[in-house]
Amino acid sequence: METESEPYVRLATLRQLHHVMADMNTARSLADTLQTVADGVVTGLGYELACVNLVQPDGDLVVAALAGNSAAEALITGRVGSRDSWERRLTMGEAWGDLRFIPHTEGWVLDEDDVPQWYTDGPAPRFEDEWHPADRLFAPMYTPGVPGGSCGELIGVLSVDRPRNGRHPGAWGREALQMYAFQGAIAISNARLRANMQRALVRLEREQQALRASEESFRQAFEYAPSGMAVAEMGGDQHGRILRTNDALCRLLGRPASSMRRYSFSDLVHPEDIGTLLRTSAEGGRAELRLCRRDGTYLWVSLRNSVVADAADGPRFLLTHVEDIEDRKRRELQLAHRASHDSLTGLPNSAELRSRLGARLCARPAAIEPGVVDTIDAAYGHGPADHAAAGVYDANGHGFDYRPGPEAFDAFDHHVHTVAPEGERDDGTKGLAVLFCDLDGFKSINDRFGHNAGDAVLIEVARRLGGAVRDGDTVARLGGDEFVVLADGLGRADAQDLAVRLRSEIIQPIRVDGRAVRVGASFGIGWAHCGMTADEVLQSADERMYIEKRSRPKAHRRAG
Repeated sequence: METESEPYVRLATLRQLHHVMADMNTARSLADTLQTVADGVVTGLGYELACVNLVQPDGDLVVAALAGNSAAEALITGRVGSRDSWERRLTMGEAWGDLRFIPHTEGWVLDEDDVPQWYTDGPAPRFEDEWHPADRLFAPMYTPGVPGGSCGELIGVLSVDRPRNGRHPGAWGREALQMYAFQGAIAISNARLRANMQRALVRLEREQQALRASEESFRQAFEYAPSGMAVAEMGGDQHGRILRTNDALCRLLGRPASSMRRYSFSDLVHPEDIGTLLRTSAEGGRAELRLCRRDGTYLWVSLRNSVVADAADGPRFLLTHVEDIEDRKRRELQLAHRASHDSLTGLPNSAELRSRLGARLCARPAAIEPGVVDTIDAAYGHGPADHAAAGVYDANGHGFDYRPGPEAFDAFDHHVHTVAPEGERDDGTKGLAVLFCDLDGFKSINDRFGHNAGDAVLIEVARRLGGAVRDGDTVARLGGDEFVVLADGLGRADAQDLAVRLRSEIIQPIRVDGRAVRVGASFGIGWAHCGMTADEVLQSADERMYIEKRSRPKAHRRAG
């Protein structure tokens, strides 16, 4: 009878096992899946107790689900067994395929380890294949997808206790438990994957929400910022093209947003500031420069660039903050102008005159070091014979006094040396003429008509001098009734002609408070050249002015 009924029992068991596996794969969470696995062993495979031990991230195993005994469930669920203790169990006893059976004759050594345990009480076995209360049977669960199963990563252990028929499972029962453990591993892996995906989706949604909030925050800050803001492209053919501007920048430059997108900042910047803009655009940072408004005027702004980088492609955009600093720049320029210009006439003052003159001059050394001589020799083809002819070396061959011409110094810098005409005749040399002007008869105007009239005369003389020179020449007030003109690129005759023209302008009548007054002018022409200081050049022109003044009769000085 038993042989005839066995196929029916197996078919019923397989049908029940199929339903249990279906339940495992439709469980909605990892916890539900684990409990379904434990319940399925009890209901589908006929064991009185089943326990799912799940591998934790730290490698130890926790009792995650238990079925068949409520007392055991309350006692050991949630308790943890060390990985070492489990590794020991899975290498002991008998290997039934992937299963591991530890008979009671060997299992007693495990009674005191840290793995949570529960045994169903019962009498001692009477037959050889009868289940002993201390027998242990484990079905390891490995990650699916690896041929052979056991070669995969251990994710849990399914432990069972006491089959309901009281006997050790036969070949079919062992294969059924092994198959169930494999399907349980698949269900656990799928449940974990679903849980990870759900967590990833939740995290992604939170990140997207944070990104949307950040983008909205940036949009609000960008659009409603009180100062100008712009986003421009970086790299490629459209480098620097403005992509987006806020209302504040459009108002600042008097340009609508639609027209701003046709420009880059290099199209709007003052030509003198283009280098500053390019350095700032390439490196980020801050610069002060001028931008062109719609009406063609230029506005001083503080421009700060920040490079917006892409993690994959590198720098992508420039975020530009534009702040109006016109008022501050105007005050700074006014202060700088006051510091370098005469408050009465508006001409450059004595300090500014010396600065401009000194910038054109260099102090040429009287002698240079041997190493420099060697370098000059290499550049100009000089040799020992040239040294001897120039008296470079002394009798001992050590000392020297080598004074090369201007071409030797040009090998070391790009300074254009200032030269002066030689002699009193015009030799064709063009140089920097310094015309020192002293007004004749000015003191009598101050004495007769007061200092206000004298100030009016000085202002008019400054205007006439400025109108009579070329663009690029400098007219400065040295102090009192003394003026200086710096005119570059003149020969001796040119400088003398200029002095005559300036004197002719000055001696014309000047109307002050309804009356006409006249002053004369004496000019001294000095020449600047490298090796002189600014004071030396001015002193030379001053001395020549006094020579010229004394050479003219006093009665004719005012008339020129």
